[in-house]
Amino acid sequence: MPRYHSLGRIPHKRHTTFRKEDGSLFQEELFGTAGFAGMSSLLYHLYPPTVVKEFGEPRDVNPKIAVEHNMKALSFKGFELPIEKDFLESRKRIFVNGDLHVSLAAPEEFSKDYFYKNADADELIFIHKGEGSLKSIYGIVDFAYGDYLVIPRGTVYQMQFKSNDNRLLIIESFSPVLTPERYRNNFGQYLEHSPFCERDFRLPKDLETHDEKGEFKVYIKKKGILYSYLYGNHPFDVVGWDGFNYPYAISIFDFEPLTGRVHMPPPIHQQFEGNNFVICSFVPRLYDYHPEAIPAPYHHSNIDSDEILYYVDGDFMSRNNIEKGQLTLHPGGIPHGPHPGAIERSIGQKGTEELAVMIDPFNPVSITEEALKIQVEDYYKSWLPNQNGKKENKKEVLND
Repeated sequence: MPRYHSLGRIPHKRHTTFRKEDGSLFQEELFGTAGFAGMSSLLYHLYPPTVVKEFGEPRDVNPKIAVEHNMKALSFKGFELPIEKDFLESRKRIFVNGDLHVSLAAPEEFSKDYFYKNADADELIFIHKGEGSLKSIYGIVDFAYGDYLVIPRGTVYQMQFKSNDNRLLIIESFSPVLTPERYRNNFGQYLEHSPFCERDFRLPKDLETHDEKGEFKVYIKKKGILYSYLYGNHPFDVVGWDGFNYPYAISIFDFEPLTGRVHMPPPIHQQFEGNNFVICSFVPRLYDYHPEAIPAPYHHSNIDSDEILYYVDGDFMSRNNIEKGQLTLHPGGIPHGPHPGAIERSIGQKGTEELAVMIDPFNPVSITEEALKIQVEDYYKSWLPNQNGKKENKKEVLND
């Protein structure tokens, strides 16, 4: 991000006395990353955030790896992931490496019986289906179809869904999720050529201060172990905060595409980055306008990175027979490119309505057992002549 924001009541100077009406002190907490050198916020609690009444039995939730080393193009039908009632139980990791985990989820609800904290990773949650509110110690961030939610590691949160029909793409990053530095000046302001700007970010609002004592369960994930803590004070007891470290939302529909006379490479679609990976947004846009342009992407050898594409909606120009929620993995080390017929179909076209999220990890990902349950058989053969050259039904598949 980062960008200064403040909600509620805070003292004039940090680390000074800040008293309640009865004369007792509010409890200050520094919520930061990278020791004391990263992004941080100062929170002012009604009560100490350290009151633990009970520590539950830890549970191993590490993913089970099915394919550790992969050199085959693979595809997975994400909407075949079964719907599950609970948010945490519904999260199924599909790809993993030491920099990030990529998961799918189809929860009916986020139980009001617990709160959740990822102590290892920033979470970027893409809302494919569903709407509701992300509630945290910082306030409320509303979300809907097409939104990215960025949740800094260590944030205690709940999600309130408006219905039980929800589909999520979740990226856990073991480094901060940031926007590309090339979009910003020395002061952090977004430049005129950036595909989004400060107006597009939706920051926390409507701070709710819960003055409640009792027993509040918080599940905390650390190093693949889920710990159960029972706190004596409501986690959302903050009266005010300020700083740079907090959850926010931005819609994929607010990404303004960059175009050119001939086909532009994927970096023009970049929206986020972390250590050893980037995330791109493919959105509806005009095609290339050179009179002899080929809008379809050229074949390319992604020697130094895997390529993961998550198909959201629209008619994805370079692929045949793709469904909503489908994932493709093109591993680094071998070339990939448009499916048979895609190049010819693209010539003379004026635009595309495609909507997709691309994740490029610079270190290879492993494939989990959960992923194999929704795998498309023999996807790697789909470039053979006459395999998938027809595309008559694609719009019907991807559009309701």
